Amino acid sequence: FDCMLEWPKVRRFYVTNKLGRLDETLAVANNPEGGTYPPGTVIQLVPQEAMVKRAPGWNPMTNDWEFFFLNIDGDGAVTIGARGAEDTVNAFGGNCFECHSEAAPQWDLICEQDHGCDPLPLTERVIENLQQADARCR
Repeated sequence: FDCMLEWPKVRRFYVTNKLGRLDETLAVANNPEGGTYPPGTVIQLVPQEAMVKRAPGWNPMTNDWEFFFLNIDGDGAVTIGARGAEDTVNAFGGNCFECHSEAAPQWDLICEQDHGCDPLPLTERVIENLQQADARCR
């Protein structure tokens, strides 16, 4: 996991595709009707959490998304604190899949303000500050 600030930003989150399918990823992210992200897509709202789209059939329950909680030290070194499908828990004790599963089907488990998920307990300013403080970007 590298500096998310070097990836395209779509509304509040950053996206990339580690399998060279960035154009497809951006087409889904920017589609007002939603869609299914291609394998290799990585989505991050804040540096400490990530979603990675795996190959079709990897985990049908999570639409093939794997969730990650990342530990990033002051030098930008990353270790994976937790990863998985339905059972990954973030630093606040929240289950990633439980929240993301509330997104309407056309959004492929991506939560935004109008996709059906519970609102985040973070203001826009806090999210932006967390993003800009990504230690991997130094």
